[in-house]
Amino acid sequence: MSTSTTAYTATAGAAAADAPATPSGQNAGMSRATRVTYLVLLALAIAAPLMGVYPVFGMKLLCFALFACAFNLLLGFTGLLSFGHAAFFGFAAYVAGWFIKAQGFTPELGLVAGTLTGALLGLVFGVVAIRRQGIYFAMITLALAQMVYFICLQAPFTGGEDGLQGVPRGSLFGVLPLASDLTLYYVVLAIFAACFLAIGRIVRSPFGQVLKMIRENEPRAVSLGYEVDKYKLLAFVLSAALSGLAGSVKTLVMGFATLSDVHWSMSGEVILMSLLGGVGTFFGPVLGAGVVIGLQNLLADRAGEWVTVIIGAIFVVCVLAFRKGIVGELHAWLDRRKARA
Repeated sequence: MSTSTTAYTATAGAAAADAPATPSGQNAGMSRATRVTYLVLLALAIAAPLMGVYPVFGMKLLCFALFACAFNLLLGFTGLLSFGHAAFFGFAAYVAGWFIKAQGFTPELGLVAGTLTGALLGLVFGVVAIRRQGIYFAMITLALAQMVYFICLQAPFTGGEDGLQGVPRGSLFGVLPLASDLTLYYVVLAIFAACFLAIGRIVRSPFGQVLKMIRENEPRAVSLGYEVDKYKLLAFVLSAALSGLAGSVKTLVMGFATLSDVHWSMSGEVILMSLLGGVGTFFGPVLGAGVVIGLQNLLADRAGEWVTVIIGAIFVVCVLAFRKGIVGELHAWLDRRKARA
């Protein structure tokens, strides 16, 4: 079976796994299909370095996939569009790198520091913005993110326009050296898998069902007695914390943090990844991140500065042709096949 056929089959399987259980007693079957699909994808991810995938590229893809999944938790399952998620991703990257490089923290403590920084920053953003809706919420998060950008530009510990360079990888728990790209790849894969499972558990929990209800019909959630603002604030903080973890892992992998990590264009990229793959699906943001990072890597030497234009054009085409995203459209196609059958 060819690589493209394998990728298509895995994507279709993931779309099927995202489909809701039907009331006709198929819950167990869907659960089995979900487990098998993700076990196959996990096996492919484990074997990727052995199949010729460059480990650093794989780690970068996993970092941005985690970032996109964190953003999708807010937009896809809560209905809040944030234009400021780069602040959590980038500022946490700086903080984690600074603690590891300047304070001698071990990698795991640096990642914890970055995650807590993202959560704290998310709490501040949420308290200010969460009572607003729609474009007002989006613009407030963008304005706050720009403030964080200028702090990173001026703060002495960030290195200004040069960024924070030379962040060492160290040893995990003082036992496992991370100098090897292959070793670090499997650590990053384990972090991503754990976070992906955690997001799935959150969404399927009673808390996640309330978030979906808020997304679909907020006035009804209020009428039923739910404190909507508290639920939205908690979802915002969780999304910010996971975004901070993604940025921290990215710093550990690449060995540096730069202003591009906290720039508004990074917020645009994660929105693009989520919309391209399919907002409100579990696997969609992962696929969207793979497409965007893969295109950037493929076209970097061939198209130069035109990479952004090409990706933008692809995005426009996908929005016009696949309004639900790639996984969302596959999901709809599978539903139509079941209906005909």
